[in-house]
Amino acid sequence: MSSLNLETTSEAPPKAPDTLQELPITTTTKKFPKKLTLVPLIFLIYFEVAGGPYGEEPAVQAAGPLYALLGFLIFPFIWSIPEALITAELSTAYPGNGGFVIWAERAFGPFCGSLMGSWKFLSGVINIAAFPVLCIDYMEKVIPALESGWPRKVAVLISTLLLSFLNYTGLTIVGYAAVLLGLVSLSPFIVMSLLAIPKIHPHRWISFGQKGVKKDWTLFFNTLFWNLNFWDNVSTLAGEVDSPRKTFPMALLVAVIFTCVSYLIPLFAVTGAVSVDQSLWESGFHATAAEMIAGKWLKYWIEVGAVLSAIGLYEAQLSSSAYQLLGMADLGFVPNFFAIRSKRFNTPWVGILLSTLITIGVSYMTFTDIISSANFLYSLGMLLEFASFIWLRKKLPGLKRPYRIPMRLPGLIVMCLVPSAFLVLIMVIATKTVYLVSGLMTVGAIGFYFFMNFCKTKQWFKFSSGEVIED
Repeated sequence: MSSLNLETTSEAPPKAPDTLQELPITTTTKKFPKKLTLVPLIFLIYFEVAGGPYGEEPAVQAAGPLYALLGFLIFPFIWSIPEALITAELSTAYPGNGGFVIWAERAFGPFCGSLMGSWKFLSGVINIAAFPVLCIDYMEKVIPALESGWPRKVAVLISTLLLSFLNYTGLTIVGYAAVLLGLVSLSPFIVMSLLAIPKIHPHRWISFGQKGVKKDWTLFFNTLFWNLNFWDNVSTLAGEVDSPRKTFPMALLVAVIFTCVSYLIPLFAVTGAVSVDQSLWESGFHATAAEMIAGKWLKYWIEVGAVLSAIGLYEAQLSSSAYQLLGMADLGFVPNFFAIRSKRFNTPWVGILLSTLITIGVSYMTFTDIISSANFLYSLGMLLEFASFIWLRKKLPGLKRPYRIPMRLPGLIVMCLVPSAFLVLIMVIATKTVYLVSGLMTVGAIGFYFFMNFCKTKQWFKFSSGEVIED
């Protein structure tokens, strides 16, 4: 864990040459002061990534208890920590709305910046669609009518619209709501884990799964990836954070620890205390396990927590997608109207509306197809992000980095190669449906870049020049 040193004054980089030009960074103005502080930011990051152990159950179904436990123990070190460290360094170097879009543009030019923005935006809004579905998956345990048919479709639609309206009310409300939602949604798991202690049989932890049950590695790796990625999404909110150069590294450190613990403790408790058919470990099984451990009261509590967690996940990731579009508009990647803010709540309502419409469009895919498609597009974006990080270290050694990962370039390359290999694995094991969806979206993203340039040439829309807006 030494690599998580958050000293912001260590290892002063060499002075940048006079010819070094900075990419314009978007910031908020005095009219709209920054309002995100440390604690709300920690919980927004938490909900960008996890939101609780809801959704981790398919890892056990896919590969058995031992592999699931090892996955959630090891994966943070080869994926979550490197991604969080890179986010901390680049978000403090370029503290503006747009995040990873800025990094790719600064490293490789506007085409890569636009492509990064399209990949990450599409993966984000596809991922958002999973949360109303996950919410309904838990609610159907109590209301069987929500299992299928028009009641389920109506429930997904109404929940999506209501959650989007909450996001419209502003980041301050969303940030402090995330704190409350995080604490309340985790509380039943704390109770369940404590009540499970007398029933735990440690030998169950080393089970490879039921005999005769084939391992589903596609589901296993997609579950791990989906539950532990999107650390960089919060970078698109950097322009809304108080003192981002100091706040970001600490918030990411706390969020990494908090997230890993929130996954592992319930997983150890339930796999050790409950012995059931492996096929029952589907999304929502924690509620069933709670009933087996303590009774229906705890089952209902966890189901309420699942709904609250889905709300927090939706709000955090919708904020990220909407503010990404705002940042891209400020930087001239998309027309100015994407940067329009609500006069009452100061939120990018055009970005919220567009994100919501796309989310509704994909929300009727199966849960597995949703997370697989989101993972594939996100993997493409992350490969470009790792490349951007390495290239910026090499290309701009004098860039002011208030937080700097305390490693030299060869070590950074190794740090990025390990998760990159996993990204390639995620893409190799994807289904034909995922290849088709992701391929069409990538072709669309390339076409979108050239179409935006054509619009600039014809002056069909107004675009920002990308000038700095100072506090």
